[in-house]
Amino acid sequence: MKDTNIQFEDASRIYLLPSFFTASNLFFGFLAIIRCIQAKYCTFSEETSAYFYTQAVWLVILAGICDSLDGRIARLGGKESLFGIEFDSIADAVSFGVAPALMVFFMILSPTEQFPFFRQVGWIFGFIYLLCAGVRLARFNVITHPLLPKPEHGKGSHDFLGLPVPAAAGAIVSIVLFLNKYDLKALSLVLPPLMLLIAWLMVSNIKYPSFKKVGWNTQAKWGSFIMGITIIVLFTLIQELAMAVIFLSYIFFGMGRHIIRSRKAKILKCRH
Repeated sequence: MKDTNIQFEDASRIYLLPSFFTASNLFFGFLAIIRCIQAKYCTFSEETSAYFYTQAVWLVILAGICDSLDGRIARLGGKESLFGIEFDSIADAVSFGVAPALMVFFMILSPTEQFPFFRQVGWIFGFIYLLCAGVRLARFNVITHPLLPKPEHGKGSHDFLGLPVPAAAGAIVSIVLFLNKYDLKALSLVLPPLMLLIAWLMVSNIKYPSFKKVGWNTQAKWGSFIMGITIIVLFTLIQELAMAVIFLSYIFFGMGRHIIRSRKAKILKCRH
């Protein structure tokens, strides 16, 4: 009984610094939701509405930065706990689930007076995305639970199983930012089908690369190094376009790699 109590205390401990960044993630996600509501109901001009949506996008990006830092800080300091994992998932559900879903739901209502179909079913796209984000987070917690045996597909691999929720949200909000920047709101009709694709990718078995092991001592090939510098330069010059390209490239890279690996596996299977 004493050992059980010790394990429970270790699992439920709240470590200040990692939890601070997780709370910041939740805070920025909450602010992003407020900005989406203000953009829809508290403005009387398209310019002001676009300004609030742009703020909401950057708040989701800030939430993503905090989400990447809390886990790294916890691992570096050896302060990982089950409480931190669950708290992180709750924050992710708000910042990368509710906020992007609400953002797209509001945006596809405004520019689609000529398409009443989206007015009637727009909420369904948002809910499907939110549902898959919740399932993705729950599955991740189960797969990575320290008290459960690791599944075969997780052994020896640092990849994510399914599209990570922060990357899914990043793809959506970066496109929103691009549409607002270049006044292309009429093209926001691409967001509902994109949300469905991203929702499916989150709960799929497609593996996506994880950058958790990337640090100051990580070595890179010359090609990767030059590509990284190029991305940084492009991001500095054309932030809106570069951000959308980066997130979409990550999404389609995982899909392409999965297709190539599946074909190779089938070829090997046929040979044997």
